[in-house]
Amino acid sequence: MRSPILQTLACIALAGLGLTSAHADGSRMPAKILPSYTAECAACHIAYPPGMLPAPSWQRIMKGLDQHYGSDASLDAKTVAEIGQWLQTHAGTYKRVSEAPPQDRLTKSAWFERKHRKIEAAVWQLPSVKSAANCAACHTGTEQGFFDDDRLQRPAGLSARQSRAWND
Repeated sequence: MRSPILQTLACIALAGLGLTSAHADGSRMPAKILPSYTAECAACHIAYPPGMLPAPSWQRIMKGLDQHYGSDASLDAKTVAEIGQWLQTHAGTYKRVSEAPPQDRLTKSAWFERKHRKIEAAVWQLPSVKSAANCAACHTGTEQGFFDDDRLQRPAGLSARQSRAWND
């Protein structure tokens, strides 16, 4: 586990280098977001920060858009190349995402499962949540790539027991 003091010092050091768009865990969006990424990808789900997956995962995802997790998300070749290059450039390279998760699903990555291990499967099925991939159901600021624990909101429909567990 990283020390909050070390994380703060790392962020200060990066800010001093003019790299404020970078975040220690790669969950922040790059300073310049590709408009076609937002237009095409965020039309159906949140625009996940590219640093949350390694380059090989993004490459496979872009090659399989005709079968994108059960949907046909096909795009023209020029848009695929543009988005694919941007994702490769900004893909995660740090330890947390060094290995591609099963099926290239962010929600099946070891770090995601570790961070969400106390959440019951029933919570992912709530109408206000719908699935583990709907980060915005609990994390405010997802549009800017903020997924930290300080910006959480309880999703509607939690049982009393689930609400109590939320504070753990």
